[in-house]
Amino acid sequence: MEFICAALQFLSVASLGIFVGAMLTEGFVLVPYWRALPPADFFAWYAANDQRLLGFFGPLTAVTAVLAVAAAVSALWAGHPGRWLALLAAVLSVVVVSTFFVYFEQANASFAAATIKADDLSAELSRWATWHWFRSALGLAA
Repeated sequence: MEFICAALQFLSVASLGIFVGAMLTEGFVLVPYWRALPPADFFAWYAANDQRLLGFFGPLTAVTAVLAVAAAVSALWAGHPGRWLALLAAVLSVVVVSTFFVYFEQANASFAAATIKADDLSAELSRWATWHWFRSALGLAA
């Protein structure tokens, strides 16, 4: 059981590192790019790339959360000294996943369908960025 616990912890930490790196890249590269585009260009870009973003971030987010939960369960089961930190990482990872359903699912769909008024896009991208940095901070804390 000790080997399984250690392996899951390693995989969880590695996955969290990749996830946070991807989130930081999105926040520091994509979000400023989006904000610099005129609304029509942003909506066209997002419609063309929405499925790519979902196809990349969806599995990465899900795998990261599953590994964090598995690492926490194995650490709790084995009575590992780091079990409470593993549990905290798992909870934070689940909260990160929940932000998709609370905010990003609808916001991203409205970007892809261009249902936001052009005049409201700047404010919505600011809101999107705030949510993004919130979930990025949670991922980093995990």
